Amino acid sequence: MSEASSKLIKGATGDWEVVIGMEIHAQVTSNSKLFSGASTEFGGEPNSHVSLVDAAMPGMLPVINEFCVAQAVRTGLGLNAQINLRSVFDRKNYFYPDSPQGYQISQYKSPIVGEGEVEVELSSGESFTVGIERLHLEPDAGKLLHDRSPTMSYVDLNRSGVALMEIVSKPDLRSSEQAKAYLTKLRSILRYLGTCDGDMEKGSLRADVNVSVRRPGEPLGTRCEIKNMNSIAFIGQAIDHEAKRQIEILEEGGTIDQETRLYDPGKNETRSMRFKEEAHDYRYFPDPDLLPLEFSEAYVDELKANLPELPDQKKARFIADFGLSLYDASVLVAERENADFYETVLASLQDKVRDGKLAANWVINELFGRLNKEGRDIAASPVSAEQLGTIVDLIGEGTISGKIAKDLFEIVWQEGGDPRALVEARGMKQVTDLGAIEKVVDDIIAANPDKVEQARAKPQLIGWFVGQVMKSSGGKANPQAVNDLLKAKLGI
Repeated sequence: MSEASSKLIKGATGDWEVVIGMEIHAQVTSNSKLFSGASTEFGGEPNSHVSLVDAAMPGMLPVINEFCVAQAVRTGLGLNAQINLRSVFDRKNYFYPDSPQGYQISQYKSPIVGEGEVEVELSSGESFTVGIERLHLEPDAGKLLHDRSPTMSYVDLNRSGVALMEIVSKPDLRSSEQAKAYLTKLRSILRYLGTCDGDMEKGSLRADVNVSVRRPGEPLGTRCEIKNMNSIAFIGQAIDHEAKRQIEILEEGGTIDQETRLYDPGKNETRSMRFKEEAHDYRYFPDPDLLPLEFSEAYVDELKANLPELPDQKKARFIADFGLSLYDASVLVAERENADFYETVLASLQDKVRDGKLAANWVINELFGRLNKEGRDIAASPVSAEQLGTIVDLIGEGTISGKIAKDLFEIVWQEGGDPRALVEARGMKQVTDLGAIEKVVDDIIAANPDKVEQARAKPQLIGWFVGQVMKSSGGKANPQAVNDLLKAKLGI
């Protein structure tokens, strides 16, 4: 990461640089847990998806879920990371009420995935690379319920044992904007791969954010970890607050304690949770119940060969094949469902090469704009990809104008139906008969001699005449034909 790409923060005594690293906990998409056959379904009755292994009953031994291993390897490949053919599960010892074993089975020195990288782009067009330190597998903890009794807390172990991929970044992020963009990109990659659903509201994707500050060019400062963040917006707010808090302490001559903190979005502040543990506090040692995890290069190659097209690859193809701008391609590939919708629109077009850009404009501006306005996602769109493709075809053929197309889109949105049949039934075809258009043009010119002189002196005023002709024709006149006729008759 270059110094030029860093966003410096103004303090009372000079500039500061924030340094951010993230530990992303991504819940693996799998029907069963990492070390047991219990269901991973979300939302069941408390303790209804708990095996004897999850409950840490005496004598119960973990058995590795091969599918979860494959999901971790696929994720590593999607992050351009080193896949370790031999990895080891360790016991990480600590007590917490929702972890009945008294330890967590994790990976410490020998993770399943090593170093990788993620290319990230900001809305400004600036791009940067975030290094991945490691990805390891571990089971999730349970959940404490504090609202069932005024005097006691209850424990729900449904989530206990669900496979997590912990994706640890290098401290390469230099602003809250970069941190949010990185998490957004990582979430997109996971969803394309199908290895995590990325649902932050359900806790499927959570982040621990490490924040420190330093003077530009100086060694790294003492970091504080902001724990269990499940909102991209809140992550940005928490980073900005924590950086400001640390700068104020240092400028007053104080020191930063390495600790774990929680973010309160209501008060927009972080508060101390506990002092940060070091690795030796967890007394890591290889888990005696699990052999080292070993697989072959051929196993990795097979998984790699069956990876889906990822966001960056799809974006490059959209730009090369359909002539889309970088911005439009980026918007379309941000979510897999959106990209799939666009490609279905293209597949339904009669002339895919001609209409790729037009289709993108309609998907992004008309469809996405309307969906955002009504708070719907693409799966709930009243207009199907095939219907939108037909509208794009009708525009490309010259059957309807852009204005008529918007009216048609509204009808399909509200009532449904075949767009081509609706155009026929409701008389929405564009007027392309030059004779009919010429009569309207002549009438408008004859009625506005003063405007004619103004337009001849100032050609850009031809737009007024175009508007009048379109209005007189009920929006059905072909705009290009109108424009050409006006230029000829006005001598522009």
